[in-house]
Amino acid sequence: MIKKPALEKVDPGIGSSVLVKQHAEQIVQNQAFWHFHPEIELVYIYKGKGKVHIGNHLSYFNCSQLLLLGENLPHHGFSDRLTSKGSETIVQFKPDFLGEGLLNIPEIKHLKGLFELAKKGIMFKPETKRKVGPKVQKLLEFNGIERLLLLLEILNDLALADDYTLLNVDGYAFVASQQDSNKIDIIFKHINKNFERQIPLEEIASVASMTVPAFCRYFKKASGKTFTKMVNEYRVVHATKLLSESTKSITDVCFECGFNNFSHFNKMFREFTGKSASKYRRDMKRIVQ
Repeated sequence: MIKKPALEKVDPGIGSSVLVKQHAEQIVQNQAFWHFHPEIELVYIYKGKGKVHIGNHLSYFNCSQLLLLGENLPHHGFSDRLTSKGSETIVQFKPDFLGEGLLNIPEIKHLKGLFELAKKGIMFKPETKRKVGPKVQKLLEFNGIERLLLLLEILNDLALADDYTLLNVDGYAFVASQQDSNKIDIIFKHINKNFERQIPLEEIASVASMTVPAFCRYFKKASGKTFTKMVNEYRVVHATKLLSESTKSITDVCFECGFNNFSHFNKMFREFTGKSASKYRRDMKRIVQ
């Protein structure tokens, strides 16, 4: 039976408008489902590894991450592995958590622009990550107005930062309806489980309970990409993981990821990452060292 989480209900508790939680142990990936919620989400992953899948963006990371996601922006869970000293801190709050109209006052009006930008998914780079990450972790130590004041300080830092990358650059987001989210969740679970082999269109259309033409139209409209392109991106993301974490040959990585043609693998890898697989591995070794 496929779990259909769709809309996630976020409950910050009585007397609070902000939810702060932290995972400091190995994370079981049954929580990494495709979901959305009307709350803005701030995520700080300290010394962890995982996959970033936000809207139509897909990438793999093996270091700390600082992300800000706007409301109703579909995403998967992030870290699938933490070091012995690693943690994942998640902060969730409604866009109007300060009160109706308060974002229009001059002193914090710039936060409105930050929240608008967050609808595309923001990944902050090292300078802001080093400055803001510890503050995000520190939110756990406070409650009430002290927590609120520290969160405002964090949001102010993020609004003033200029070292970031927009992940969902074309502004695309899935339609935030339960029916669409359920169907997309089923499709992505099937891709995730089977991308190491060929997935015929007839098979995935059947999984989605649609005809092949209807599925192709639906998936392109919902994801902004063809099904083949999305599967190839999943394969390349898995290849980056293997290249950075294993000593397998590039040829072995190619076939293990579901590509049955080495030249096609090279073409897709370069198209997705901007570099060859061999250069990617060299660069990752340099970063680790």
